[in-house]
Amino acid sequence: MLGYNTPTLNSLSDDETFEIRMHHNHLCMQAGAYQNACWVVGVAKAGNEDGHELMAGSCIINPNGEIVAQAETTDDELIVYDCNLDQCAFLKQTTFNFKAHRRIEHYGLICSQIGAEPPQE
Repeated sequence: MLGYNTPTLNSLSDDETFEIRMHHNHLCMQAGAYQNACWVVGVAKAGNEDGHELMAGSCIINPNGEIVAQAETTDDELIVYDCNLDQCAFLKQTTFNFKAHRRIEHYGLICSQIGAEPPQE
């Protein structure tokens, strides 16, 4: 479960449209669902708060990162979906089976420095 109250407009970037903000909003949740092989229920606040319109966009995302249910309006709305929690198991046992695939001996460099350093030529 993830709650958010994101404004429709970015006060720091006049050229960022509502559509691209919603795209990035859903993209982050979809990637999180897939990378963690879990269901994501994104619950969005809608309406006006402190003079800012909120984007709404509540959705339910399956472990493959697909949006399976989504709010259709910016009004109060209830969305439901029959989430089969067993769908999480396949990815956790294969692609994201960290016990089988994670090789901690290769993490030394990223754990030993702060920030990025350009490759040496």
